[in-house]
Amino acid sequence: MRCVTAIGFALALLGGAAGRATACVGDCAGEGAVSINEIVLGVNISLGSASASACGAFDRNGDGAVSIDELVAGVNNATAGCPAESTPTPTATPGASAETRCAVPAGEGVNVDPTQPFCEYLSSYRFFLGDGAEQAANAGVLPYDLNTPLFTDYALKHRFVWLPPGTSAIYQPRESFVFPVGAVVIKTFTYPIDARQPELGERLLETRLLIRRSRGWEAMTYLWNGEHTEAKRRVIGARIPVSWIDADGATRALNYQVPNTNQCKECHAEHNDVLSPIGPKARNLNKEYAYADGVDNQLARWAAVGYLNGAPDPATVPAYAVFDDSDSGTVEERARAYLDVNCGHCHNVSGLARTSGLYLNIDEATPARYGVCKAPVAAGQGSGGLDVDIEPRRPDESILVYRMESTAAGIAMPELGRQTVHAEAVELVRAWIESLPDPACR
Repeated sequence: MRCVTAIGFALALLGGAAGRATACVGDCAGEGAVSINEIVLGVNISLGSASASACGAFDRNGDGAVSIDELVAGVNNATAGCPAESTPTPTATPGASAETRCAVPAGEGVNVDPTQPFCEYLSSYRFFLGDGAEQAANAGVLPYDLNTPLFTDYALKHRFVWLPPGTSAIYQPRESFVFPVGAVVIKTFTYPIDARQPELGERLLETRLLIRRSRGWEAMTYLWNGEHTEAKRRVIGARIPVSWIDADGATRALNYQVPNTNQCKECHAEHNDVLSPIGPKARNLNKEYAYADGVDNQLARWAAVGYLNGAPDPATVPAYAVFDDSDSGTVEERARAYLDVNCGHCHNVSGLARTSGLYLNIDEATPARYGVCKAPVAAGQGSGGLDVDIEPRRPDESILVYRMESTAAGIAMPELGRQTVHAEAVELVRAWIESLPDPACR
């Protein structure tokens, strides 16, 4: 009944649409056009039967909902066509000297005051030396890496953490560390010019900040200009055309989606709708990193510089398998690690997808709860007409694989940060499902 209502509403909007929107609202797939299926998805979001994260292109003002005005804008784009340029191309900005939102005292050290609003320009924080183009960390800004990272359309990521002098994070064996007020987690998204020739450099797109304030964590995105001299605060998200040459020499292109600020919670509200970091966990940090002064275990380095309190000997800490390194673990260990990082932040007993009953966090030990022979709670296009999330020995009959292989809005999982199929991960998950013991679910 709700589907019929949504379609009727969409058709009514199409009949009354006039004019042209100023941005390509409703273009969920980033293809430069808005389809009737995307209009129906927008209506379902407005009715509360789908999450705004299923199509961030409809949530123009970033409030986590879709209003009638936003629906009409999407319909206008469906009938008149998307504008030639749906989001502004990043241009040069005047730099921190034009800062209007936060104080920038004289000096060369990191400038973070958790009581002030987010700065207008990334350079105002002085996280990086120079203009930031080289992502060279300033004193006290500690780079880090993960055993198995979150997939974002093959983007490269540079990760850093900064803590106020004299403070430490508190070690947690399973969850993300507990960080002090004033802590900042920094992540820059880039694409290589040519993955075969790293010396050619990278194109910087955005840098995301998570700042720990007294009231909790808050997120902000900064969009880099074309010259890589500055990044400016961006609340409403953006769509940036990018192309690069991959490791096989093929030219790839897509419209990279910068999320709006409200969408950050779709991944970072890992437990009980509370925003927090999801990457800095012991099992994902427990690896060696090539620091400027030599190779060191990351947990040991965090403890040595005073950034981590209560950490045990890294040799006693479990480590994630590296999903694309067969030497790091079994097929099951690597597949479960990948699903934990890419899906488990929502699919856990207190995550945003808790009502699905599908728990993909690595601590879940009951096969039925992580999908084996489990029927979906709500059938629909997301099930692809299949009966269970994971059918042992039969990846083609598993909803999990169907959704990983899709790029369609409302079907693709994860919902955010992915317009392309992560082919290597799909191959791994398929191999895992093929290795699961019978009997079949039916």
